[in-house]
Amino acid sequence: MPVPRPVRDRCREFLGLDTDIRYIFPALTAGGGTGFLFVVTDDQITVISTGAVGRADPKSVWGSYPRGTRIGPVETGAGAVFEFANAWFEVDDEYVPVINAADAEVFDRDSLPRDPLPDL
Repeated sequence: MPVPRPVRDRCREFLGLDTDIRYIFPALTAGGGTGFLFVVTDDQITVISTGAVGRADPKSVWGSYPRGTRIGPVETGAGAVFEFANAWFEVDDEYVPVINAADAEVFDRDSLPRDPLPDL
């Protein structure tokens, strides 16, 4: 399920972004607890805390990282978890392809599908 537009817009306003958001996905600290939104742009990965109650209301920036920072790999099994910035996060299975695509865009561009309309 895509992150709803109002949440994307709130992240953009919250961060003062005037660039496009390439990827965005919600995560929780592993084992439950604090919610986060990972916002990926062309230049950076920003992790925004949403607090313990919900995953849709940005509260504060937990950290900003260069776009060349790898988000995954995501370990699957009992749940989808990944380590980022020395912390463990869990995501819903539906967001694993988002993380994989964000990483592939930087680290394995040849694995991405070709643009079917490159001249547009």
